[in-house]
Amino acid sequence: MKLSILDQSPVIKGHSPNTAITETVNLAKIADELGFYRYWLAEHHNMRGLASSCPEILLTAIGQQTKRIRIGTGAVLLPYYSAAKIAEMFRMQEALCPGRIDLGIGRAPGGDMLTAKAINENSLYSINEFPKQVVDLVGWLRDELGEDHPFNSVKAMPQGDTCPEIWLLGSSDYSSALAAHLGVRFAFAHFINPFGGNAVSRQYRATFSPSSLETQPTSMVCIFVICAESHEEAEYLAASIDHRRVMMATGKETEILPSTEATQWPYSEQEQQIIQRERSRIVLGTPESVKQQLSEIKNDFQADELMILTITGDYRTRIKSYELIAEEFGLH
Repeated sequence: MKLSILDQSPVIKGHSPNTAITETVNLAKIADELGFYRYWLAEHHNMRGLASSCPEILLTAIGQQTKRIRIGTGAVLLPYYSAAKIAEMFRMQEALCPGRIDLGIGRAPGGDMLTAKAINENSLYSINEFPKQVVDLVGWLRDELGEDHPFNSVKAMPQGDTCPEIWLLGSSDYSSALAAHLGVRFAFAHFINPFGGNAVSRQYRATFSPSSLETQPTSMVCIFVICAESHEEAEYLAASIDHRRVMMATGKETEILPSTEATQWPYSEQEQQIIQRERSRIVLGTPESVKQQLSEIKNDFQADELMILTITGDYRTRIKSYELIAEEFGLH
């Protein structure tokens, strides 16, 4: 089984955002050694708890610190940017790490609407242009814009013999339908939306149209996971993400609390209900239990690959969670 990692560069209370970025690079090196297949970086803006604002830049750093693992974005939020410029960035990444680069593309704002407007005030309108942006991006990456394209003479440099793998990411049927129509790979964000993703992923596979990029459908499901040596410890570690999700749901986004603080938080009855509701987005437990749950999700989604996202209240237990999973799955 191909098992991969998504990193949002969490900022834990008592640590700086710079530390979060250093820990991302460190975790990428560990993931490479443990045998994980891919390592993707998220894009979020104006969040105190997540430092992952520029995955295309951070990607360069982890490319130089890793040897085998595929690296990429989960995802570049394309409506903010010029398709031509993103093509140039990832042609450069491919030149630096040939055969190892993934370009995951999303259309979400990665923050609130005011932040989205600050980053690119036209981005809220360009969401409707997203399919065309994707087609143009693929054309520039592969030098296949077509003779009738107004920018056909513009080349994304540096050109080369290899091209990044292209994935569309989403948490609804919109991106899956577009991925199937364009004939590209698709990743479903179960950690955002744990409901209906199995049907969405199966529909992608059923309606996939072969293309010059991919001759057959390839799908992935990305899941939030906390793994520990005991179920009790996993529950203890989950308190940090329980707290974050309550804060997000009530408009009070903060740094990630250490488990010692999160377990003592005085939740209201309404906030307790939010925690119970949000727990459907988490797989947690011992290595054996986590493996069973992940395998069931993979089969239900008919997915080719699994990607896991782990955030705990300290960087040590986050690494330990990935180590336990790698050992249980027999990664090399």
